[in-house]
Amino acid sequence: MLCPACKRFILVLNNFRHEKSTQMMFWPKGSLRPPPPPEVPKDLAEDYTESCLVLPDSPKASAALSRRCLQALLRKAAAVKQGNLSNEIEEVLTSGKLPAHIAESLDAVRNIGNFAAHPNKSQTTGEIVTVAAGEAEWNLDILESLFDFYYVQPALTKKRKDALNKKLKDSGKPPIK
Repeated sequence: MLCPACKRFILVLNNFRHEKSTQMMFWPKGSLRPPPPPEVPKDLAEDYTESCLVLPDSPKASAALSRRCLQALLRKAAAVKQGNLSNEIEEVLTSGKLPAHIAESLDAVRNIGNFAAHPNKSQTTGEIVTVAAGEAEWNLDILESLFDFYYVQPALTKKRKDALNKKLKDSGKPPIK
């Protein structure tokens, strides 16, 4: 098919399996996830974007990249003491600074990423535990929440505060604290 906007060629793969049908955009390679906000540092944005791009092909690769992105984010934004990711997550959680809805899901990224990176076996079936697409998407959701918390909202607050302080200064008032 052709893109109705740019008239470029689009190739969509239809997969029919066990009475289920799935579609995947094959060309051009893209993601249905939102791009990272412009406030997110370039290295984190690159890992997040790559994790989004590989998701349809490999939830396992997406989860591993999400785990890597989380560790870099915690070191950069939360200034955790570098160590293993489990300890870094614990440090962030015990700080009490994260909103509950993010804190409750944070360790999921590590665990799902570990399923991607290590051949863990199920205690009941003996089979290697794999990463499901929904789990890899959950990791991306958590990263998006962390981007918003650490980068987007502080930038928005600063912009609003600067605008108000300018207005206060213009009216001869002291700036807000």
